[in-house]
Amino acid sequence: MNRSTTPASGPATVISGTLQTGTSSRPALYERSGLITIFQAIDAYMAAYEGRDESRAQRMAWWQAKIGHLTLIEVDEDHIFYAIEELSSKKPRYYAGKDADGNSIYKAKNKPYTAATLNRYVATMAALFTWCIKKRIAPKGWSNPCKGIEKSPEHNEVVRFLDKDERITLLNACKQSKWPKLYLLTLLALTTGARSGELKRLKWGDIDCERAEAAIHRTKNGDRKTLPLVPAVLQELEKFKTTESKLVFASTLRPDAAYHFDWVWREALKQARIKNFRFHDLRHTCASYLAQNGATLLEIGDVLGHRNLSVTKRYSHLATEHKSALVNRVLGDIGNDS
Repeated sequence: MNRSTTPASGPATVISGTLQTGTSSRPALYERSGLITIFQAIDAYMAAYEGRDESRAQRMAWWQAKIGHLTLIEVDEDHIFYAIEELSSKKPRYYAGKDADGNSIYKAKNKPYTAATLNRYVATMAALFTWCIKKRIAPKGWSNPCKGIEKSPEHNEVVRFLDKDERITLLNACKQSKWPKLYLLTLLALTTGARSGELKRLKWGDIDCERAEAAIHRTKNGDRKTLPLVPAVLQELEKFKTTESKLVFASTLRPDAAYHFDWVWREALKQARIKNFRFHDLRHTCASYLAQNGATLLEIGDVLGHRNLSVTKRYSHLATEHKSALVNRVLGDIGNDS
């Protein structure tokens, strides 16, 4: 196995049939040669990436540091396998603010990476390799090295969602927050199932109060989505409505950027005495409430914006009432007609 240590230099772009490295010191790398490094391929891929997966850049940076020195034709499934094996033995870090000098502080979590996260790291590289094939960067007949990597088993049957008492307590805590819009943000996430990134990018011009809808122009999957707005959300929106071009949840210091609400969210959870609950779990709560009140998996997937029904199946154990009604309506008379 050839593990070249030649560093990559400069982002790669495809120009008129040749792949340029961005420097004059190295010759142009022709398409289909496979001589482009993973570092360069990732730079080119991210420059063309139009999705809304905010964590993709971080995962790609990790891959650049891990195998960025290898060329496309050098990488095989062993490189991917052993990199993921190493990652699985480590603990993820999270952003914990800044020190007195303004430097970012990262702390390690108590638990290792989840199976779902490990699968996303593999999926990220699989997407890169597929892109290289589609863009005719990879050699003819070249096989995606991620095809031989088995997915880590994910146990998503049990999801964390708020019960009625927790929901009431948390929403009351949000109303008392130092940030006036925390209640609105939480209520929106809870009633629409939208991701935090989607809500952060929401502008006043995206909201149609007459139709009780909000438009998400591009989701994490790259799709458009419409959020139905319940009366309580519409009432809360009226308190803050301003110029259409402005973000609904804008920073108080930088109006062009979203407010960093993590600290007020943690305070609200602490005040409500709710543990083991993330902001993303509001999305799970929305789906769980829908499942428990008769919504089909197809309907839940449509609300959440899932492309694949297999992702929605984590809520299937909560939709027992709907399944029971369906079976009895269609098959309930069997045995009585003999």
